[in-house]
Amino acid sequence: MLTIQQYVRAKSLEEAYTLCQDKKSVVLGGMLWLKLQNRAVTTAIDLSDLGLDTIQETDDAFQIGAMVTLRQLETHPGLAALTQGAMETCVKPIVGVQFRNLATIGGSLFGRFGFSDLITLFLALDAKVELYHRGVLSLEEFLSLPPQRDILVQVHLPKAPAQVSYLAQRNQSTDFPTLTCALVRRPGEAVRCAIGARPNRAELFLDEEGLLAQGITPETAQAFGEDIAKRAKFGNNLRAKAAYRQAICPVLVRRGLLRWKEEG
Repeated sequence: MLTIQQYVRAKSLEEAYTLCQDKKSVVLGGMLWLKLQNRAVTTAIDLSDLGLDTIQETDDAFQIGAMVTLRQLETHPGLAALTQGAMETCVKPIVGVQFRNLATIGGSLFGRFGFSDLITLFLALDAKVELYHRGVLSLEEFLSLPPQRDILVQVHLPKAPAQVSYLAQRNQSTDFPTLTCALVRRPGEAVRCAIGARPNRAELFLDEEGLLAQGITPETAQAFGEDIAKRAKFGNNLRAKAAYRQAICPVLVRRGLLRWKEEG
């Protein structure tokens, strides 16, 4: 059971940051996974009054507030165009519309859940997170840090032209994924591949061997997928064994790459 002693709607980021320094305090996102926990919370901090629920577009990035819902990400035309529909593909299988109307990007990223579809895609897209105290840092760096007593303000998603693919394997629709895969290719850069739900949180891999340097073919796509499957570390949980995850990893990678070839 979750018990809360005090509920506060923060009037400023400074107030929210000060309150969250108490180890028994917690920042509320959509409060969907939080309410399932068995813990005592001294102060529940609500960020709803801080204007963090908008997606703003600049010349070089999308700035996504921490309280933006997954449904907003799913239906945003600018993000759909940037990712060739991968944003919708990523979040649409997450439970249902009612859930996605409440779940927030801040809760999804700051929670650093291993099963997170969103972390996988945003990691491949080279997203940056802006923390109130620590400042701006790459999502990859943020994921490597120990838990932070900080406030996630917004996420910066670069608008650089790219080809994007997102795939996930699920035992059944709306279930947690057994493996996730996001691929991003930008002109002049190596392909970025993020593999998540291993069942640990997503990890980023690059084409270090130049397997795709001469172009994407069924053979090079298969070779790259097998290379990723060798480098990634997989584990067991109730949804799948490590061996199964390792077996389907090259399949997802190959399919994502060949999708670009089919699209020209």
